[in-house]
Amino acid sequence: MSIWRSFMNVDRRRRRIVVVGGGVAGVEIATSLGRRSKNDQSMPAVILVDRDSAHIWKPMLHTIAAGTRDISQQQTPYLAQARDAGFEYQPGEMCSLNRANRTIGLAPLHAPDGRLLVPAREIAYDTLVISVGSEANDFGTPGVQEYCFKIDSRLQADAFNREVRIRMLQSVAQEQDLSIAIVGGGATGVELAAELMQLTQIAEAYGAPALSSRIRITLIESGPRLLPAFPDDISQATEERLESIGIRVMTNSKVSAATTEGFELDDGPTVTASLKVWAAGVKAPAFLTNLDGLESTRGNQLVVLPSLQTTQDPNIFSLGDCSSLTLSQGERPLPPTAQVAHQQAQHLIRHLPAVISRGKRPPDFNYRDFGSLVSLAEYDAFGSLGKYGLFKGTTIRGRLAQLSHAMLYRSHQARLYGFWRGSLVWMVDRLNMRLRSAIRLD
Repeated sequence: MSIWRSFMNVDRRRRRIVVVGGGVAGVEIATSLGRRSKNDQSMPAVILVDRDSAHIWKPMLHTIAAGTRDISQQQTPYLAQARDAGFEYQPGEMCSLNRANRTIGLAPLHAPDGRLLVPAREIAYDTLVISVGSEANDFGTPGVQEYCFKIDSRLQADAFNREVRIRMLQSVAQEQDLSIAIVGGGATGVELAAELMQLTQIAEAYGAPALSSRIRITLIESGPRLLPAFPDDISQATEERLESIGIRVMTNSKVSAATTEGFELDDGPTVTASLKVWAAGVKAPAFLTNLDGLESTRGNQLVVLPSLQTTQDPNIFSLGDCSSLTLSQGERPLPPTAQVAHQQAQHLIRHLPAVISRGKRPPDFNYRDFGSLVSLAEYDAFGSLGKYGLFKGTTIRGRLAQLSHAMLYRSHQARLYGFWRGSLVWMVDRLNMRLRSAIRLD
């Protein structure tokens, strides 16, 4: 009872909700609660903390990495969103937690040339929401950190795209082959491979003769099939479609090391690759381990109760990829997907104000599996409709799946901007796709 009594104590100053991480869940929570706080001074103030300066819907990162979407059109600057939605944006990367004082520590921010931009500092909170997402897990594989690109963030995706454009220019100018290998047959790896093939074909249409004959794309998966989270028929159809457009798919191929030449396999020859991408495995950021006594998993995820509160502190919530929630005994934890993060964000948006203002115990979160979608650029798309609804368990393919994939993104934009402004953003995006080049050329 004492822990709940401390949780219900009301300070004279305006209370603070600090949201760490501006991904799918974090930016939706900050936006929705910020709008309420903007119009109601009795509501807690909302502060969003993120080390980056802009938000991109994570399922779009592979298009930014390939350059088939304009990064400037897809990103939402946190400062602009904070102004419009009524929350406060603080740049920085969380590195520590003091639960006794209810403060988080932010690491200093440096410019690319090493100059100090923002010194280390602390931010006080009354309620803390940690939603820092996840990153690829290299499982300690030698050479991955030195030789591989990752696309877990906006900056990483943009950096990879710059390198792709440089290598493609060299391939055209010097008539050299360019080999690209991607490790990880999940949605990220599959979608990136398809986008890179589309990039190649569009670049050839723009006047890069014979480019598609010089570029080789290989997708490596350690398991027996691609997209292990999808039904078998979708995995098989996806593999066949990727191979039909010229992508080499290697399953049951475990990478033992990354080198300057490519990827070494446990039981096979080296896969030669000029550009190497690691998109396998999922883990939460390492700083979450032993974060002032909070319980965490081997994958660095914070263990949470069905209420989304951490097991050791009711004032700290965690959701999305960086949290581990098991709803029923004997079941596996919820998967680290945008769908889970979005549903958890909506749960906190509905219940967090009452939890804070009236000291109500948060209700348990109920997850509904509405299925999964994977888009193979303009070539194809596949979807499984999950376990709920009239058509549960149904698989879809083609234009319907592509439209469903697009609608998920547009729904996210509507939650950030509102229906009418979100619709205008969609219209501008469609116009730009027709008026501007289909790939990034600058």
